[in-house]
Amino acid sequence: MQMSIDHQEIFSFPDNDSEENKEITLQEIQQRIKDITLVLSDFKKYRQENHSRTEYLDLLRHDLCIYYSYNDFLMGKLMDMFPLTELMEYLEASEVPRPLTIRTNSLKTRRRDLAAALINRGVNLDPLGKWTKVGLVVYSSQVPLGATPEYLAGHYMIQGASSLLPVMALAPQENERVLDMCSAPGGKGSHIASIMKNTGVLFANDANRERIKAVVANFHRLGVINAIISCEDGCKFRNVMTGFDRILLDAPCTGTGVVAKDPSVKSTKNEVDVQRCYNLQRKLLLTAIDCVDAKSKTGGYIVYSTCSVLPEENEWVIDYALKKRNVKLVPTGLDFGVEGFTKYRQYRFHPSLNLTRRYYPHTHNMDGFYVAKLKKFSNTIPMTKEQQEADEKELDEAITNAESVVNKNTDPMEKSVHEENELRRPLGKHAGKPNLSEVEIDLKKRKLVESKTKYIANEFEKPLKVQKKHKVDHKTVSLTPSKKSKNTELKVNKSDIPQNGREEEQQAKNLKVPKTKKMVENLSNVLEGKPQRKENKIKMKSKTIGQLKKDKKKIKN
Repeated sequence: MQMSIDHQEIFSFPDNDSEENKEITLQEIQQRIKDITLVLSDFKKYRQENHSRTEYLDLLRHDLCIYYSYNDFLMGKLMDMFPLTELMEYLEASEVPRPLTIRTNSLKTRRRDLAAALINRGVNLDPLGKWTKVGLVVYSSQVPLGATPEYLAGHYMIQGASSLLPVMALAPQENERVLDMCSAPGGKGSHIASIMKNTGVLFANDANRERIKAVVANFHRLGVINAIISCEDGCKFRNVMTGFDRILLDAPCTGTGVVAKDPSVKSTKNEVDVQRCYNLQRKLLLTAIDCVDAKSKTGGYIVYSTCSVLPEENEWVIDYALKKRNVKLVPTGLDFGVEGFTKYRQYRFHPSLNLTRRYYPHTHNMDGFYVAKLKKFSNTIPMTKEQQEADEKELDEAITNAESVVNKNTDPMEKSVHEENELRRPLGKHAGKPNLSEVEIDLKKRKLVESKTKYIANEFEKPLKVQKKHKVDHKTVSLTPSKKSKNTELKVNKSDIPQNGREEEQQAKNLKVPKTKKMVENLSNVLEGKPQRKENKIKMKSKTIGQLKKDKKKIKN
């Protein structure tokens, strides 16, 4: 039973027996949430003597979980982070989707030209804010933004406003060597390439081979030509390559800041998921620090970002890195944002963590985000190799223990059903295809290899030297020279004639051509198979008549 406080009546705490028997509507729960928050705002005045503050908080958490569909663990974390009034604003803002934003690709166009082109197509948009020169916020559109000619030409990327912040904090310079350690689907990597103006080298890495395809596609569409795309485990990247000027680590997280995009986070994430992400993030951040060159003239910076609002995935990870490596926190260069926690419940973090920045949906109208910028001031590691190996083993064991806990928590019946479903219905490319044995798979692979090489010639074989066979045009016109012009006759060699039959040999023997310069050239062209120049018929007749007259004069003399 709740009473109006305007009538100077206080909220009465419900009994457990009546609560179980009575069915409560969402409107009643909403009203009870308001009443409890009012009681907690001035607890001495409105409290009941029989009930403590923890009982009120437990009831409030229970009602909030029902009303907003959160699990008990995540709601408890949010209640620890925010005051009650701010918590209500955060929960309400998380229920509303964030405005659609796009980033102009400065490699191909300018923001005002892109805005004019999209406005002509019926898109209602505005600049995102004074803090960015490439962002646009879209209010409504008559055409799908993922299929416009401008999108297909690579003039813009559909990207959240919060994902622009880590690249702005990184501030890459031209002709630098930059690593995007977890780059898929390529939004932040392409932003880095556009700021670098396609100079220097950008290494875009991601451990997921399927997601790396999106990076390749987006880089091709957006015109990024200074990138090298790799698919390596980020935790082992120090063994692959080091000596980078700047590194962006957008670490994998629980996604508690993007509840509006993925509402399943509210009910699926638990303490084990947070612990697993925390251990993975620590390992990735240490490897990122090891890959950066502290002696870089322009860089030596690492930017760490997550789309989570939990301190375990943000401040705890940075505080751990400050203890294990020679790094320090520096200002992010972002003009707005809430300062990071230096105190959280009974925990105390390094005082320089106030240089990090937090972003919330209820204050900045963007997804929940965290950004920290680190500067490496020495390449030496402030610990022995044995201690370093021990730390790595601890992290690996913590990750494996978290996975084992997840497997233990799942029921054996659900596990067996899940395994059967995986065996029966494979996902991805093999969906709907029969399950083959190892022998059948080997045979199938061999057939594929044979079919590939069956009709293809080896490109790098040495060319065979074959002697040229001269062709004779059998349709050549036989000119009739005079009988006594024996010196002007030319006999055709047998070696120049292809021996295809007796008739061809006899024709070649009987063939006699006058030995003039042009006729010899024409004959050689015929033998070599080259095209023959056709002279005018009148010129040919006049030449033959002139030749006959000369022969008659010689006979008379």
